[in-house]
Formats: sequence, structure tokens, C-alpha cells
Amino acid sequence: MIVAAHQPSYLPWLGYLDKMLAADVFVVMDDLQYEAQNFQNRNRLKLNQGAAWVTVPLERGTQRDRILDKRIHNGGNPKEHWQRRTWLTIKTHYGKAAHFDRYAPELEELFTRRWDRLVDLDQHVLTLARRWLGITKPILHASSLGLVGDKTDRIIDLCRKVGARVYLSGSGGSTGYLDVDALHRAGISVRWQRFDHPVYPQRYPAQGFVPNLAFLDLILNCGAASAAILRGGDLQSRDLPRAEAMP
Repeated sequence: MIVAAHQPSYLPWLGYLDKMLAADVFVVMDDLQYEAQNFQNRNRLKLNQGAAWVTVPLERGTQRDRILDKRIHNGGNPKEHWQRRTWLTIKTHYGKAAHFDRYAPELEELFTRRWDRLVDLDQHVLTLARRWLGITKPILHASSLGLVGDKTDRIIDLCRKVGARVYLSGSGGSTGYLDVDALHRAGISVRWQRFDHPVYPQRYPAQGFVPNLAFLDLILNCGAASAAILRGGDLQSRDLPRAEAMP
């Protein structure tokens, strides 16, 4: 069994979802420490002036807050509320996208329903993404597994608790802390994600293609074809020799 894991993501990018497709089970690491300026409460859309962030404001907490502890800030001027601003941004810049009308009712409900906890919002968005893209791989939440240890020890415990013999790792920050030798000693092999971002029609073509946006960019531009486009992104993961496991 292949397991992959990642923190919750708001409007996740295609590489996040492709990683899910490549695993037999995907674990949402909702009990990790919240990281500011990450993707747990923000992502990018393509506007007429280029890629821009849409962000969910959070209540002030402590540096020890876990992701599942974070609460959404819903105060302030109603006309400037984050949901209203985001929905207006989407309607303005994607309202003429080829498949906007198909997804607009559920998106409007997403941005008008009250959300209090970030993890609930992120989970709802992930549920929409999975349904729209036909992703049926099972999902677990780390908070339900009682994981122990840090970094590689935590990954080993994760693999043992879900019965996985292969850990599919992203090729980003995890390469800096993952002890591949320790995983091998525990009987767990490591595969590294290789994701080639697909190119597809976007709004504002004069800007050129902008990769690494929220999955909504693909969905609203390509509709039902999005699932095939995502799967055609040529994700390849392979076992690496131990000498190549760390840069």
C-alpha cells in the first residue's frame, strides 16, 4: 500500500490532488502546527493583472496552534468580508469562463455559508474538488490516528498505523527532513512525487499560461475534461537509490 500525506490546503493546487491520485490512501495532516504564509488558508487565482492571492483571515492565536485549532475571523465590515470579496473576485474574473455556470451554485453556497473552523472549510473544499475531479481514494485525518514522534519518526508511525509499505513524498520541503535510511530500516520504501503541470486554456490568454494556481482555475475553464487533464499531467514516482534520496 502507498500512503501520501499533506497538511490541509485551501483551494488546493493540482499537484496536491495529483499526489492524492498516486496514493492508495491519503492522510490529511490536520494536527500539525499551523504555518503562517503557507497554503492552509490561502491560494492563488488568475486575474486580469496576473496571479493573485485569495486568503481566509484567521483569529489571532499562539505559535503552538495546530491547524485544527485555527478559527476563522468573521468580524469587520460585512462589505469587506473575506467570503464576499472572494466570491466577487471569482465572479468577476471567471464569470465568463467556459464552465463557470456549471459550478457556480455550489461555489456560491461555499462562499455564503458561515465557516468557523479552518479545517472544516478546507475539508469541504477538498470534498468538492474530489467529486468534481472523480477522485475516490480514501482519506484519513491524522488527528484520528494518534500519531507519535516528529518528522521521520512520525511518518514511520503513520505508515505502520495505516499498513503502508511505501511512502509517497513530495519533492519540496520534505526532502530537507525526511530520513530515507530510517524509513528503509523500518521496512518502508520512499517514492518521490514527479508532477508535470498540465497546460490548458485559461482566462486572459495574453498573459500566457500561469501554473500552480488553485484547482478552480482548471475546473472553471475546462469543466468535465478537467479530470482527464489532471491525470494526463504525467505524474511519475519512482524508488530512488539511497544516495539520491537527499540532495
